[in-house]
Amino acid sequence: MNMQLLEKILTAYGPSGHEGRVAETIREALAGHVDEVRTDVMGNLIAVKQGDGTGKRIMLSAHMDHIGLAVIDADKHGYLRVCSVGGIYAREMVSGHVVFENGVCGVIGADEKAEDKLKVSDLYVDIGAQNREEALARVSIGDVCVMKPRVTKLGEHRLASPAMDDRIACYIQAQALLELGEKTKNTIIAVFSVQEEVGLRGAKTAAYAAEPDLGIAIDVTDTGDMPEMKTKMAVKLGEGAAIKIMDYDVICTPSVVELMEKLAAENGIPTQREVMPYGGTDAGVMQMTRGGVATGAISVPCRYIHSEAETVDLRDVQACIDLLKACLRA
Repeated sequence: MNMQLLEKILTAYGPSGHEGRVAETIREALAGHVDEVRTDVMGNLIAVKQGDGTGKRIMLSAHMDHIGLAVIDADKHGYLRVCSVGGIYAREMVSGHVVFENGVCGVIGADEKAEDKLKVSDLYVDIGAQNREEALARVSIGDVCVMKPRVTKLGEHRLASPAMDDRIACYIQAQALLELGEKTKNTIIAVFSVQEEVGLRGAKTAAYAAEPDLGIAIDVTDTGDMPEMKTKMAVKLGEGAAIKIMDYDVICTPSVVELMEKLAAENGIPTQREVMPYGGTDAGVMQMTRGGVATGAISVPCRYIHSEAETVDLRDVQACIDLLKACLRA
């Protein structure tokens, strides 16, 4: 496990629409290990590893962006009023620490008169300003803050951090490319996509341009191993890579699911089946590009998604890397 690379990817600033620092971190890691690295007009980072001409065109997609809060104004006391960039759960943000791209830090508060069910419009960011003028001299309307990076080891195998969704998948995708080594028969178009959290935007345009024969998304998925969960899921931390069967946006191509399960069995890779009755990933738009693409997804079990303590098990991460490499060599 390349923990240095993983921490660099996890801690890079990169909310939806501002993924440049993440892309640069990954570009540096892949330099010299792939045949081409480019950035498209959307900001997707695309790494290409050419095959020997006898295989398929395989598109991978893991998104670089994560959720944040955009400044829409400041009040007379210097508190920043904000709106969501991606799927923000307001109650998860209260008392959290955030940081802007320019390094300005803040903490999240909420209007005391707000109802029990907080909305993002009830939140404010305290950056230590005493009035509106001081606040807007330090940050501008439209600037986006994210949960301040902090990587925490939990026990022997688990790691908690903001932006695990979906930087852990960016790491998996990059590490698989680094470990592939020799030329494969398949041509691999590895997309590190932008703006997934606001509508799968980067992967949609990248898939259209790539014209793949096979698409594989790598993303996190919820787990069902926490107390008194409203939604029951079979996925558990530490039980291996999750092979997606379906979610709200995609029903994975049965032949791709079958291939993944076959490769996992042949290579002794621990896996579990995933049905997530909500949400979606880049797989949804890859499957529907042009005339349609055979599509599957490898998911990383993750607790506390869209919080500052998104938690994964590194044994599952390794299983995802191993399964992805097996798919790319098949």
